[in-house]
Amino acid sequence: MLELCGLFDTIVADEDGIYDLTDFNDRLILGLKGTMFEAELHFIRSRMLGGKKNKASKGELRFPLPVGYVFDSDNKIVIDPDEGVQTAVRNVFASFEAGGSAYSVVRYFAQNGLKFPKRAYGGVWDGKAVWGTLTHSRVLGIIYNPSYAGMYVFGRFFDKKTVTPQGLFIHHTVRLPKDQWEVCIPEHHPGYITQEMYEANMERLHSNRTNAELSGAAREGAALLQGLVICGKCGRHMTVRYTGNGGIAPKYECKGRWEHGNKAICTCVPAENVDSAVSQKLLQAIQPANIELSLQVMDKLLKQEREADKSWELAIERAEYEADRAERQYQQVEPENRLVARSLESRWNEKLTALRQLEEDHKKYKTDHKWNPSENDKAEILTLSKELPQIWNSPTTTARDRKRVIRTLVEDITIFATARQPEIRIGIRWRNQFTEEIYALKPIPFGTYRQHLPETIELIRQLALKMNDQQIVSYLNDAAIKTPEGRTFTISSIKWIRYRHDIPPFSLERNGLTVKDTAAKFGVGIATVYYWIEHGMVNAKKTGIYQSWDIIIDDLKCDELHAWVQNSGHLNKIRAVINKTGKQGCE
Repeated sequence: MLELCGLFDTIVADEDGIYDLTDFNDRLILGLKGTMFEAELHFIRSRMLGGKKNKASKGELRFPLPVGYVFDSDNKIVIDPDEGVQTAVRNVFASFEAGGSAYSVVRYFAQNGLKFPKRAYGGVWDGKAVWGTLTHSRVLGIIYNPSYAGMYVFGRFFDKKTVTPQGLFIHHTVRLPKDQWEVCIPEHHPGYITQEMYEANMERLHSNRTNAELSGAAREGAALLQGLVICGKCGRHMTVRYTGNGGIAPKYECKGRWEHGNKAICTCVPAENVDSAVSQKLLQAIQPANIELSLQVMDKLLKQEREADKSWELAIERAEYEADRAERQYQQVEPENRLVARSLESRWNEKLTALRQLEEDHKKYKTDHKWNPSENDKAEILTLSKELPQIWNSPTTTARDRKRVIRTLVEDITIFATARQPEIRIGIRWRNQFTEEIYALKPIPFGTYRQHLPETIELIRQLALKMNDQQIVSYLNDAAIKTPEGRTFTISSIKWIRYRHDIPPFSLERNGLTVKDTAAKFGVGIATVYYWIEHGMVNAKKTGIYQSWDIIIDDLKCDELHAWVQNSGHLNKIRAVINKTGKQGCE
């Protein structure tokens, strides 16, 4: 600004004098004054921040309190005396502990038709609790807030400034870790949860991150150990990859070697066999559960129902109070003041309508949640430990429910699988830090599923000693024995089995030579021997259907065949070609 004033010969004045910006001395004086003013503003701001931090260090700095807390007459932080607000806040922490994620809290409030309060500040609504729908961001704000654990905290957030390529300043609010908080006074005021619960909630939220190698919350998917599996070779968390038609074949896969430059995965195992082995071990571990565990489960279920009913009752009570208050205000107004009376009557009608709507919603909620356990129901619940395997294998039990049970008892799973080895080593680390090792077999390759059973192969081997292929086919089909694909046996399948497993065919006592032996004896091809058989030049017969030829040759027939071979013009031409080719090859 001073440079522009000097450029256009503008005079600048203040309480001390008049300055000409074209004069060097005047510019120097104004420059010094500007620097002193900037330093003074810095000192003022530093003193103000110092006083603010001083009050915060003693826990006396006042700021807007989160929902569930108010200031009393002595400026002390106390729990909100409104019992409805208290119940709503406690329901948030209770449902988070049960569900394990912020979305489960939102779902719990939505399924039960519950509302959550929001404190208004400023204006005519100053200090009034406004009830509305609970959102995911509100749940995260409540769980992250250490005030609910009775701690007074100052300096949890940091304003980070960045500059865009276009030269714009952008402010980012960054949440600082606990060790960087400027002020943290534990047990400063009453808390809804303990500090231990707050730390556990922070760890659970951190583990729910999908972009970190952590277990995470139980989600959809057939892989029961999602987020818990660790590679036994490199120690990295293994991911889940769904393969097959529609993703019905999950696999646990470690990409450690791939990320480090090698074009191969570190470990990859099918999830079905591993999940089955861990599930069986889990059911064995909790099978001797006693009645006390069943009672705790029952009390937890009933407590959630009672908390939801209590929230409804308090909401109805609050609506009745608002309607009664509106009625009293209407009754106390003077009849002559018709404008005020008309307004109060309209407000009274609104309160009555809201009360009636709330009662209808509560009635509908009770209809949807009308189950109330009787003594017989309680007795059935007490047998939960005995029926747990049946419940686990029930089709109505979802994969998410099974995952939550596994996460309750299991800390992590370590898998070590070696190529071309049938076994998978599985290390289980339970929540009590006890570890044990179990084994699972790798699934049979797809081609092996189509192979015949060893019992069938052995039966065919025994039948081949006394039956031909046609008789074996008839025997197996009459006995309703099928192939692995559910088909009946054929002669071709029996021949393939004999070839694949070196099973010789059935044959009676042989008196002569086979076709192959005859061809070798006279130095001719197999086609020539079949020519002799076809034209009746030799005495040949079969011992049975699908059996080999039995050729009987006496001395006289042997001389005739030798002479036929020597006098055959066709065979002589072939011999000439072979001899000529052989001589050229030798040359």
